[in-house]
Amino acid sequence: MSNAVARPSEPTADLAEPIRDHVVREERHENAPAVVVRADEVQQALSTLRTESGLDHCACVTAQEYADRFETIYHLRSYDDPTRELSVVVPTAHDDPHSESAAPVYRTAEWHEREAYDLLGISYDDHPDLRRILLPETWQGHPLRRAYDQSRPQIVPFREHRQLLEDERVGPDTMHINVGPHHPSTHGVLHLNVELDGEQVAAVDPDIGYIHRCEEQMCQKGTYRHQIMPYPDRWDWGGAGLLNEWAYARTAEALAGIEVPDYAQVIRTMCGELARILSHMLAVATYALDVVGEFAAAFQWGIRDREIVQDILEDLTGQRLMFNYLRLGGVAWDLPEPREEFFETVQAFLDGLPRKLGEYHDMLTGNEILQLRTVDTGCLDPETAKAYGCTGPVARASGVDYDLRRDDPYGYYDELDWSVVTEDDGDNFARVLVRLREVEESARIVQQCVDLLEEWPESDREIQSNVPRTLRPEPDTEIYRAVEAAKGELGIYIRSDGTETPARFKIRGPSFSHVQALSEMAEGEYVADLVATLGSLDTIMGEVDR
Repeated sequence: MSNAVARPSEPTADLAEPIRDHVVREERHENAPAVVVRADEVQQALSTLRTESGLDHCACVTAQEYADRFETIYHLRSYDDPTRELSVVVPTAHDDPHSESAAPVYRTAEWHEREAYDLLGISYDDHPDLRRILLPETWQGHPLRRAYDQSRPQIVPFREHRQLLEDERVGPDTMHINVGPHHPSTHGVLHLNVELDGEQVAAVDPDIGYIHRCEEQMCQKGTYRHQIMPYPDRWDWGGAGLLNEWAYARTAEALAGIEVPDYAQVIRTMCGELARILSHMLAVATYALDVVGEFAAAFQWGIRDREIVQDILEDLTGQRLMFNYLRLGGVAWDLPEPREEFFETVQAFLDGLPRKLGEYHDMLTGNEILQLRTVDTGCLDPETAKAYGCTGPVARASGVDYDLRRDDPYGYYDELDWSVVTEDDGDNFARVLVRLREVEESARIVQQCVDLLEEWPESDREIQSNVPRTLRPEPDTEIYRAVEAAKGELGIYIRSDGTETPARFKIRGPSFSHVQALSEMAEGEYVADLVATLGSLDTIMGEVDR
């Protein structure tokens, strides 16, 4: 078993008791109870839930349209125990959809509500900056609305960049610069509007949406059983696609009541941790390039070790990046034959990893230049991290002890011995250190999975449960489920309408929250620190823009 300490939890149904006067009616989502509150009482209800029920994590915000109304769903959890969940549903009129903003209570809701406004046209009163976020300001209409004309052409004229600060104190030294969207330091097509006061960052406004690919809408057109699974790999081309597949599998399996055989769970756990190593190696390698210009040793070591893991996963899945290996109810096929040769390859990688990690520490964490660039820069305190919904290595480097593999167990994690890695400093250096230490823990997990698989009786190697060819969950069944992906909590909300395709499919990518928190870490620091801070977040724009 994991060495984690069991955390006491109160009955989830009691979480809504402090806001009983605000509850219009109760509903039931498959993952948690749900309460409906009035659109003009959102802030009071959420504030009470945060302070009195301890629901300090707004994990996701889902907006959707019905024939007679729009809805906003705030998926609330506790950082101390994510199994303590409550969904707060806010219906609004169809002809004039608007409600109070949750941003004054949960800062992370600011971007989520901007997305709801952008794609569905729901307005949020008291929102600090309600404007489009994925589409240009000149876009006409809201493309997730049922009545939206998808054949309508869009002409987007050039619009001059505005000044971010209109503060007379800044004075004549203020200068606006664009970082990205086409620049290696942005780790993808991310555009930063940056305002400089001399050499210091006065304001940062991340501008996203450059690779918005309508992934949610494409999943809404795919069947549960066969057509959705290839998409999650494309949300993270850093190599962690198997963990994204697991997020969909976990959600759909819970929605449809599908059990997964233990043997398949062990395989999922093994390949999921190999994918985590794949992602962290890329993060560390490119960070060396960002911060110390280290293109020789550290960068090439990272790519070298990624290639070894990719070879292993290619033997297992048939693909090097877009794996498409998980299936609802299990995995696509068993381990490659001869099994002994596959195990030898994995074991050789695991045996050589401790020496290699020592070299990474010598070259990076022991590097005085990297230390000068990263220690006490890009600082993120735990309360701010929680306010922005940060998870994964970003949150754990700020001392937030939150990991869904332990706190909301799935797969085979609760049967294995491993530790959650945290650091308390919350700076750029701590985030690098957490990822390197997590590679060690992932290797421990993979080793235990290999040991189990080697001894697993041949007669009991069941790779898939018996899943119906066509899945049609009950109408109006709703669920939010998440896994601990390489970059943090990757969650999916699904609402069924009784057909074989989802009525609503919402993706909660961890990098979305991390990019939103960038301004908190970068403002007041030097412009060179901005690059180091952005790189330390290890964002992937495929899950930000979706």
